[in-house]
Amino acid sequence: MKTKFIYLILLTLLSSTVGAKVQLPEIMSDNMVLQQNTKVKLWGKATPKSVVTITTSWNNKSYTCQADASGEWITPVNTPVASYTPYSITFINKERTTLKNILIGEVWFCSGQSNMEMPLNGFWNCPVKDGNETIANASQNKGVRFVTVPKNSQLTPQKTCPGSWKECNPENACWFSATAYHFATSLSKALNIPVGVINSSWGGSTVEGWMNKELLQNYKDVDLSLAGSNKINPMSQPMIMYNGMLKPLVNYTIKGFLWYQGESNVGKHQTYASRLAEMVKLWRSDWGLGDIPFYFVEIAPYQYGEGDWAAYLREAQFKAQELIPNSGMICTNDLVEDYEATNIHPKNKTLVGKRLCYMALARTYRLNSVCSNGPAYKSMEIKNGEAYISFDGAQDGFSREKGIVGFEIAGEDKIFHPATAAANLNKKIIIVSNEEVSDPVAVRYCFRNFLIGNLYNNREQPVVPFRTDNW
Repeated sequence: MKTKFIYLILLTLLSSTVGAKVQLPEIMSDNMVLQQNTKVKLWGKATPKSVVTITTSWNNKSYTCQADASGEWITPVNTPVASYTPYSITFINKERTTLKNILIGEVWFCSGQSNMEMPLNGFWNCPVKDGNETIANASQNKGVRFVTVPKNSQLTPQKTCPGSWKECNPENACWFSATAYHFATSLSKALNIPVGVINSSWGGSTVEGWMNKELLQNYKDVDLSLAGSNKINPMSQPMIMYNGMLKPLVNYTIKGFLWYQGESNVGKHQTYASRLAEMVKLWRSDWGLGDIPFYFVEIAPYQYGEGDWAAYLREAQFKAQELIPNSGMICTNDLVEDYEATNIHPKNKTLVGKRLCYMALARTYRLNSVCSNGPAYKSMEIKNGEAYISFDGAQDGFSREKGIVGFEIAGEDKIFHPATAAANLNKKIIIVSNEEVSDPVAVRYCFRNFLIGNLYNNREQPVVPFRTDNW
């Protein structure tokens, strides 16, 4: 009888502690970066209806919350201003769990397809500019931390996904997104604070892959039955990235979004701007942080084949800025080499990341002395057989007066000819002409699948490709 009584006591004690340790999503891990000077969400699972106590070392403050009937819990905690001081967070649910080496800084969510996914290591036969040196010196950027979310195809929205925080060192940095790395290191140096990046990208994915079922049901050209099927490559399937690689992360407090995608939507420029805008609206709604910044990358020159469909996609990207509040596009027209015409992964990711950083510094962090983008077409005037082109963003002139390449001009026959272009530096305009076109009606600049320009403003920000016609 006594033995049975002791057995019952032990059984009761055992049952009361089973599952008594909190379960945290992978993204809440050692080495993480939390957004500074705000309320960030912490969440996980515990014994249903049990109390979870959370203590943050930066203020030695304790927070309590109760898990619901399914064991899920979530609570906001206050964060201090950014610093390089390592902190810890302790979770107690009968057992103790402690996360260590936590930094407070700025956190950005990066997504898109392969040019965002592309690591410093490069891809097969696709190197990253100065990749070896960048990897070798990665330990110099102690305040930069990364999460790389692995590909995770799901038909329904998930609550968790793989991916934990990694410190910056040669071993880890080798697999960090090159674009995001140069953004993060530049931002960290400029602000002198830690920067964390969550990279959730899938090479070849379309914008529709990062949207939910409810939105996609409204698009007649999207076949949702392809999601999860073996009829098409997973990278081309709708909604699966959103469900598996984005939705599980919406509780993680961030500063803004970085996006590099569009190559897989070439040929679908008619719908791209509006769908990108709807995607951003969805993401912002999911995070519930208001109209946080959304900065994105113009797709680079690449020889897609017949028809200059990539030029129209870039135009749609530029127009998307008008549809998306608090957004901006950086130009990459100059960041390829002639030999990269058939390489969809150009090696220069350094300036892609830095230009994203410049935009964030100017627009998000209010460093007004930093130039956020290059000149964009404003207006055209025809005089004596020449086209006079004016720009926004060229208030301090251009990078050159002569030797400008990339311009084309057409008359009423709508046939474009390579044009001579020269800058009137005093009037801040570009004068475009061709002897064979006596009465010009339209001008284009780098409005091709692959045509590299060389015109910049005085801060070395490139002129955005454009056309004056609507043919």
